[in-house]
Amino acid sequence: MALPDELHRIFDADRTLRRAESALLQKKSSEELIAMLERETKNALHMEDREEGTLRLERLTDLCAQVPGARMTDALIAILNDGEPRVRVAAGEALRDVGYERYAEVARGIERALEASAEGLAMSELPWVLAEIAEPSALSLIRRFLDQPSSDVIAAAIEALAQLGDVEAVPDLQRFVGDSRVVTIADFEHETKTTLGELAADALEMLGYPPTIES
Repeated sequence: MALPDELHRIFDADRTLRRAESALLQKKSSEELIAMLERETKNALHMEDREEGTLRLERLTDLCAQVPGARMTDALIAILNDGEPRVRVAAGEALRDVGYERYAEVARGIERALEASAEGLAMSELPWVLAEIAEPSALSLIRRFLDQPSSDVIAAAIEALAQLGDVEAVPDLQRFVGDSRVVTIADFEHETKTTLGELAADALEMLGYPPTIES
């Protein structure tokens, strides 16, 4: 049975994409390639046509993840700050995958973001990236997000610590029990309001500890 013309075009486009990507990435560490990906990432993040910007950022996420080095990690963190959820999902998954292979690059990139007092959506996503990779230094890095001024960032760090499952985080979580700051937790299509104290108490219970403040 002959394939429909539309399916032929899809297969041809996919083949063309793979060849073009392979040719582009032949010189993974070249300054020219790195500078180009940086430039195009910045351009896509600021495009007025958000549909086109989203399309480009999703592709750039995949390309940046395949090129080693600090500048590409920083580019992925910048993409993680985009307002489009599917772009953030792609960037978060890319950082996670890079972290499995080249953890030091991701860890140092997150340290740079913290030292620069970075703000934005990425700061609420990075604790989850660390928790999923779950390297030994993840706990110390996630702890630093607990000292951020944003309640949303702190909430993400609390939930990431619960996911990490390291009982050494118990004192860090106990300090937030009773914290009345309200945060909104997004769960797929639903949003729930809660407090940092309630989140900390839930995290402590997950770790098998009573949600009380140590004296």
